[in-house]
Amino acid sequence: MNIAIIGTGNVGGALATNWSGKGHQIHLGVQNPNNFKGQALLKNVNTNVFPTHEAVEKSEVILIATPPTAIFDVIQQMGDVTNKIIIDATNVVRQAPDPYKTVYHCLSDKTKAEVVKCFNTTGFENMLNPNYNGIPIDMFMAGDSSKAKSVATQLALDAGFGSCVDFGPSDKVELLEKFALSWINLAIMQGHGRDMAFKILKR
Repeated sequence: MNIAIIGTGNVGGALATNWSGKGHQIHLGVQNPNNFKGQALLKNVNTNVFPTHEAVEKSEVILIATPPTAIFDVIQQMGDVTNKIIIDATNVVRQAPDPYKTVYHCLSDKTKAEVVKCFNTTGFENMLNPNYNGIPIDMFMAGDSSKAKSVATQLALDAGFGSCVDFGPSDKVELLEKFALSWINLAIMQGHGRDMAFKILKR
């Protein structure tokens, strides 16, 4: 797949690294290709950098891993995303993209893309290495687009996750963000450390 990564920090960088290693073409979308966070990502295979609108033009899939309030600028920079797949990997921790409750809801309202919430429920360390003693942890997703969910599932598997569990349609997006906050609470606020993750077990 041709994947645009908008937000080249920890989360975007971890996923870009894993996906590039699986043969996906990674197009880093940034404001200034000569000076951006995560320049070391260009050492990865199959990875190039472009202005945001050009990275989006070259891609079928777009991962957004920016602060939530940046989404209005990101939408302008992306240009036409009609029928493209957008993966929202953000979480509203401090400030929402007012008047929307989440970036997912903003994207669903302001674009004609196929949107899915995914890659938001764990730390970047787990996205870079989702393997715990030979057991792959789980990823989770939510949204209304079955097409976007199918792509998110494949990309989760390509990143090394054991499965991508469907939380449900768009009315479960906020619940999925609260699930992410549960990881933040346990790992950081309660001091269990970032080397912890969620795995669904079935009897």
